[in-house]
Amino acid sequence: MASGTDIGIDLGTASVLVYVKGKGVVLREPSVVAFDRNTNKIKAIGEEARLMLGRTPGNIVAIRPLRQGVISDYTVTEKMLKYFISKTAGKSLFGRKPRISVCIPSGATEVEKKAVEDATYAAGAREVNIIEEPVAAAIGAGIDISKPCGNMIVDIGGGTADIAVISLGGVVVSTSIKVAGDDFDEAIVRYMRKKHNLLIGDRTAEEIKINIGTAYKRPENVVMDVRGRNLITGLPKTVTVSSEETEEALKEPAYQIVDAVHSVLERTPPELSADISDRGIVLTGGGALLQGLEELIEENTGINTMTAEEPLTAVAIGTGKYIEFLAGERDAE
Repeated sequence: MASGTDIGIDLGTASVLVYVKGKGVVLREPSVVAFDRNTNKIKAIGEEARLMLGRTPGNIVAIRPLRQGVISDYTVTEKMLKYFISKTAGKSLFGRKPRISVCIPSGATEVEKKAVEDATYAAGAREVNIIEEPVAAAIGAGIDISKPCGNMIVDIGGGTADIAVISLGGVVVSTSIKVAGDDFDEAIVRYMRKKHNLLIGDRTAEEIKINIGTAYKRPENVVMDVRGRNLITGLPKTVTVSSEETEEALKEPAYQIVDAVHSVLERTPPELSADISDRGIVLTGGGALLQGLEELIEENTGINTMTAEEPLTAVAIGTGKYIEFLAGERDAE
């Protein structure tokens, strides 16, 4: 079998990552597609399309075909997948279709799983494996999931946060909440409007989150200048925002994630609870990069919490390695 034919795809609300066996993560692009309404032709996919968000003329629309980790626009998702697969696989396949594993949120329904599977086959896969996000995140974070001991993963993406306890290669208890990175951005937009009468776009909100955002009191207060539109005068205006303010803005979505962690811990079998209190909680996904989230979860659960080494790519790497994990299980049989 040709080695270039194993591909792992992390199909996220905010971005799509593609992992190729032996090469690692070869592609990371926003899951945005821009198309012309008049001709129904696709104009741009990925980063090029992201730059068009909120900046397009009437006939061109930039959309995210995935809402909260599940497909909201089937045909566009299929085209997007096709584009990313051909971009990574290229001519190295010598006509052979790739084996693809795709990861989706743990709360996805059978219908949603089927939609992802069909779209991946239509995009040119020979074989498709659907994997649950927390399992992929655990493999990618370097945890040996085949052992009979409990590991807790909190995977915070763009559209969903998946919290799961994993043992023996499977999910024991889990929950998937539709609160994640995008909700942090929205909370900042709302706060700026309410507190400063300033209207800002999603991209500006994301910059605030990345630069000074925090979910827990920082030792030193940092500030940043934010430009937007003054809602009273309608004119452009610049406001200085502090990290303390972002803590206030992000309180609600951050605590929703903490509550979800609580609810999973409450349903965890006692033996696995003991493992988790020994081993700690591992955070993955882009949302894990929000400063102060580790401290917030740790303070509210009393369990040591750490972020995986490469939180952004953990799920993609785990999805790619899952094929190897499956192959190992088949050989064992």
